[in-house]
Amino acid sequence: MPPEKRLAPYGDYSLEAAAGRILARHRDRIRTQKPHVAVAKLARIIEATLKLSNRQGFQAMSLRDLAEAAGLSMGGLYSYFDGKETLLVMILGEVSSAAESLLAAAPDEVRDDPAVHLAWLIEMHVLLSEAMQPFFVFAYMEAKSFPAPARKRAIASEAATEAIFAKVLAEGAARGVFKIDDPDFAAALIKPLIQDWYVKRPKHARRGISAETYARGVSDFVLRALGAR
Repeated sequence: MPPEKRLAPYGDYSLEAAAGRILARHRDRIRTQKPHVAVAKLARIIEATLKLSNRQGFQAMSLRDLAEAAGLSMGGLYSYFDGKETLLVMILGEVSSAAESLLAAAPDEVRDDPAVHLAWLIEMHVLLSEAMQPFFVFAYMEAKSFPAPARKRAIASEAATEAIFAKVLAEGAARGVFKIDDPDFAAALIKPLIQDWYVKRPKHARRGISAETYARGVSDFVLRALGAR
């Protein structure tokens, strides 16, 4: 099943939907009045930003480069944001919001069993990073060069997702499902396993591993390590 279909009960994670959410969060600073026009142009801006950043780095990307790649004038670009740092905040905000809202949306029947809940979190995180791969790669690869406020935001976002994992791990340990002494440390070890999917995706693709297969493999490995299998 494509990641988008598996994620569909929890939201739409397409580029256009992401642009719509960004517009809603930053409506006060975006001067384009017609929502459908604003969403379409924002999607073009974001797509061009992610492509240029992947090719030459966000810091090296000029707004003139971006305007040309997005097919907009400089004036048109400035009707959506006042500078690169604002654009950065828009993109990082969407990555963190999408991850945190999805991971918090586990159904009750999943939450009832810590092992099932943990496997669900791993699966959802991997599938989300597949559906929004350019966003996640951007956030990971550019983190070291973020300005201080954006870097703090990225660190806070990672801490928030780790806290969701740690809470499930702590519950499982308390119920005797997991054999761990430090749920926070265990959560910190799980996160890089998930990140490896989108950071080193070509390596896994060469092995013929899909996002679903990778998520199942990580879940099985982690649950065995925790003594849940």
